[in-house]
Amino acid sequence: MRGLLARRMKFHLLGAFLVSVGCATLYKFAVAEPRKRAYAEFYRHYDPVKDFEAMKAAGVLESAPAK
Repeated sequence: MRGLLARRMKFHLLGAFLVSVGCATLYKFAVAEPRKRAYAEFYRHYDPVKDFEAMKAAGVLESAPAK
């Protein structure tokens, strides 16, 4: 029983480190990268002037009344 805590602690610290690195890698490639690509694709075709005119025509903006 001597040194049991130290041995178990080494095993669990290594396991926790590997699990955390795995989770971070999984998040990066499963969530962060697709999100970046989706934002890039959206802003590649986004026209802010056209969007402003559509909101203005719909009467959404108080500071720019519809004509």
